[in-house]
Amino acid sequence: MGIGRPISMDQERVSFNLARLKKGGQNFEIVVDPDNAIAYKRGATIDIKDVLKGEQVFTDAKKGVFAPETEMKSLFNSSDPLKVASIILKEGQIQLTTEYRDKIRAEKKKRILTLIQRNAIDPKTKLPHPLTRIENAYEQAKCKIDEFRTAEEQVDEVISKLRVILPLRIEQMVLEIDVPPQYAHQAYGVLKRLGDIKKENWTNDGSLIVNLEIPAGLQEDVMGRLNSMTHGGVNIKIVGE
Repeated sequence: MGIGRPISMDQERVSFNLARLKKGGQNFEIVVDPDNAIAYKRGATIDIKDVLKGEQVFTDAKKGVFAPETEMKSLFNSSDPLKVASIILKEGQIQLTTEYRDKIRAEKKKRILTLIQRNAIDPKTKLPHPLTRIENAYEQAKCKIDEFRTAEEQVDEVISKLRVILPLRIEQMVLEIDVPPQYAHQAYGVLKRLGDIKKENWTNDGSLIVNLEIPAGLQEDVMGRLNSMTHGGVNIKIVGE
């Protein structure tokens, strides 16, 4: 499932979480649950009703100005608010409140630092760095967290910045992953974000087989995510450490 335009965040301060799309010179807005909206835009199977805080489309949500049905019909080929909302989410931008954005960044920072502490060692002592030392290096490196990407997708970038300040070595492993055809294209994008694809093979039936290099400590996270996405249909085995 494509996600249309990249997930982004308008810097305008908003008082509630929105998705917005400009079409035909007019803004169309919906009020959303931020977690479900981000997941929906990334391709998760979520009922659109669980994304919306209300089944209304606005031209200005802050002022409570509803979008005219005639305009929706003309620009979206539908006046059904659920169908219009789906288009807004796929093609538009998600705007987060400052409070929610700060909260999610703090959570992802904590997760990233924990992953580094769990997976990285000091190559001189062969021991993990204390979490406080990693956090100090993080602040010194002025790392930034993208609230729209998972912690696992960002950990390698943070490690690269920390290595300028802190000696780090990550224990790696290679997984052979066999994804059924009905999930292959969706899984491919996820796999590219989770690790380094060393080898890939698209079989005649549309299945995808890849060798994926990841930090050893992420094995359970990667396997859990792929099993969830494929409803247990993926086959995974360790082929290198």
